[in-house]
Amino acid sequence: MSDIFREVDEEVRREQLRRMWERYGFLIIAGAVLIVALVGGWRAYDFWETKKATEAGTRFEAAIQLSEQGKTEEAEAAFAKLAAEGTGTYRGLAKLREAAETAKRDPKAAVAIYDSIASDSSLPPALRELATLRAGFLLVDEAPYEDLRKRLEPLTGANSGFRHSAHMLLALSAWRNNDVAAARRWAEMILGDAEAPSSTRAQAEMLQTLTAGDGKS
Repeated sequence: MSDIFREVDEEVRREQLRRMWERYGFLIIAGAVLIVALVGGWRAYDFWETKKATEAGTRFEAAIQLSEQGKTEEAEAAFAKLAAEGTGTYRGLAKLREAAETAKRDPKAAVAIYDSIASDSSLPPALRELATLRAGFLLVDEAPYEDLRKRLEPLTGANSGFRHSAHMLLALSAWRNNDVAAARRWAEMILGDAEAPSSTRAQAEMLQTLTAGDGKS
């Protein structure tokens, strides 16, 4: 008797499934096709992005080789082309190297490139901060202290990975612009930072020695 009820129950289920398929089968098929299309599209996109990244990496390495061979103009052009056509991190890295090559012939033009990197919100913050710091290195010998301070002070926070170099550049700029009090202040920040590199600490100590007997402010 129980077998009869089981067979009836199974027949009812089959009938329910048949009706559901007749009613919703098209939607189920369409959904399955859409999922396959999305997965295929994502894989194609991922393949394309990986291919572009690989090509960019190859071009970046080739430009570095040109630089190492002393072919400055060719390297500068190669980095500029990659910076214009590349995507993601390679675009920012190529622009940094373009600025470095440009600095060999035209520091002012290089500063302009670094500034464009620093203001590009699409790039990672670390690359933008590095560009700001490198511009500071080019300007430290000529720019007024206040100009350099405005540029570099955002990098001097306790959580900045570039704070030690920024402190040193500001100390040197203050010293060269006869602001001894500011030079001492930045040097003291370096010496008071347990994480400051030994080479930077040595420079700060030397600067403190130079300013020890100077009463200017």
